[in-house]
Amino acid sequence: MRSASFVVFCLWATSVSAAPEIIAGDLDRLARYDEAAGRAILDALARGDAEDVDALSAALADRPLAPEPAGDWRCRTIKAGGRTGLAVFAQFDCRITLIGPTEWRFEKLTGSERSLGTIAFHEGQAIYRGVGFSGDAPALPYEAFDTDPNLTSDTIPQIAVFEQTGPDEARLTFPYPNGDSAFDVLHLTR
Repeated sequence: MRSASFVVFCLWATSVSAAPEIIAGDLDRLARYDEAAGRAILDALARGDAEDVDALSAALADRPLAPEPAGDWRCRTIKAGGRTGLAVFAQFDCRITLIGPTEWRFEKLTGSERSLGTIAFHEGQAIYRGVGFSGDAPALPYEAFDTDPNLTSDTIPQIAVFEQTGPDEARLTFPYPNGDSAFDVLHLTR
């Protein structure tokens, strides 16, 4: 019964979003999600130390449930693939706020690298579209990157799949993020 209600919820959710349209470059990254994840995870398993591999495994464990993510979270970035193979960072503060029936505002509140954006359904998946930035506020909104993908700024567009795996655990997974890795996981716990 829970599966059927989740499917109905997802179908309803896809038609109610006021979130920004996903920019073309991010649609391409989403289309290559499995490629990014596979390449990065294999690299991380081959080159990461045991403690970091355990952190990656914990972040990717469990199946997604219907999302109910509003609230304060601890969040930890895990970078897989690329230059270092696997890097696990300290925990920071994040917040998710309900802004519509099936739409949430996501904020990474602490740390030198921040994020701000919207989680809303796209083709049956909860997708985060937002920006990463340093400092107190983003220089540009996510939508600005649709008109000029070559903008030079301290702000970068971000796209991720959001999955909540339990009442106190969730993840944002970023295929080919702008940076030095092939796949990033922002592991959320509370």
